[in-house]
Amino acid sequence: MAKAALVIMAAGIGSRFGGGIKQLAPVGPNGEIIMDYSIYDALEAGFDKIVFVIRKDLEKDFKEVIGNRIEKHAEVAYVYQELDDIPEEYREKFPGRAKPWGTGQAILCCKDVVDSPFLVINADDYYGKSAFREAYNYLTTIPDTDRIQICMVGFVLKNTLSDNGGVTRGLCAVDDNGMLAGITETHGIEKDGSRAVIRQGAKESVLNAETPVSMNMWGLTPAFFHILESGFSHFLAETPADDLKAEYLLPTIIGEFLKEGKISVNVLKSEDQWFGVTYKEDQQAVMSAVRNLVESGLYPPALYK
Repeated sequence: MAKAALVIMAAGIGSRFGGGIKQLAPVGPNGEIIMDYSIYDALEAGFDKIVFVIRKDLEKDFKEVIGNRIEKHAEVAYVYQELDDIPEEYREKFPGRAKPWGTGQAILCCKDVVDSPFLVINADDYYGKSAFREAYNYLTTIPDTDRIQICMVGFVLKNTLSDNGGVTRGLCAVDDNGMLAGITETHGIEKDGSRAVIRQGAKESVLNAETPVSMNMWGLTPAFFHILESGFSHFLAETPADDLKAEYLLPTIIGEFLKEGKISVNVLKSEDQWFGVTYKEDQQAVMSAVRNLVESGLYPPALYK
């Protein structure tokens, strides 16, 4: 079977990991968290290595809550996303900075442990089985071309909204060949019945609920590390020293690389219902959704026996 790794971005989950963090509350019948289901689906699809991107101070708790369990079923590696893991010439530039540099830096942390095509996901999102199958099939059959080939699993906007408030989504423009033409980070998208709307005061904008959106599920190759690294140096050079919140974010980076012609992005489509815990109130809905998936036979009651 062809090799492919799953990279899970979990460095931003908070210092009280396992003790009240809403995204990591148990949602399954035996205390499983959302990450458990993503890993189960990835292994079933063919992925053979799991890479957790975490903060060093979370390592002990992280291994107790999930890592030790997964190590019994797959090859596992840990990488650590830290504030000062940046080129040496920039380490003195941001004295007031308190947090790491976003998803682009998270992926760069993996460059020494990932040597095969790999899929990137968020720790706290449920993506569904078809997303992992589509991604694995693509990553293990990438054509050899002059341009770096990557993929994005696109979800249908209406399948990614919360009943409890507005969300941010990367709205995607896809050309007739199924390739990504552009991505626009859009804030405050609300669910209104079967509609997707943005409200600003009395003004209401209605979006096409069938629009493909990015949920940070990217299929990348080791060649991507090289342009990501040079892009990070440029980002740090351009960021003002007093900008303490600037982040090197994958959707923005990929959008820029796309414009510059450095990459081609194949958009794979998933019709699965995404879910996650954006708001505390979402947790009950997630637990109910997981219960339905287990009762329908999609998952066993105990994932890892």
